[in-house]
Amino acid sequence: QVQLVESGGGLVQPGGSLRLSCAASGSIFSIYLMGWHRQAPGKQRELVALISSGSSTNYADSVKGRFTISRDNAKSTVYLQMNSLKPEDTAVYYCYAQISTIPNDYSGMDYWGKGTLVTVSL
Repeated sequence: QVQLVESGGGLVQPGGSLRLSCAASGSIFSIYLMGWHRQAPGKQRELVALISSGSSTNYADSVKGRFTISRDNAKSTVYLQMNSLKPEDTAVYYCYAQISTIPNDYSGMDYWGKGTLVTVSL
């Protein structure tokens, strides 16, 4: 069984920074795409950033230049460094990963963490 566990959320003032972490554990053979999505109150879940196994990245326009996604394959962990935070970044942030648990499975299955709350407020 695979688990994704996020950490690093909390309350921060506008203009501040936070770093989210998400560690994958369990019966993992390979990890392909990893990323972060978020869901603000009353809104649909949206993509924040993705990173491939080769470290190619993709960002939502709303966070480009402020957020940086990275991963440590040896630790099966993905990070999201969030700078210049704005009140509109307030949301529950969910970790995502495409993981295969058996050999010769080159697409894997989608797994999600339970989410960590980020609140940007004075």
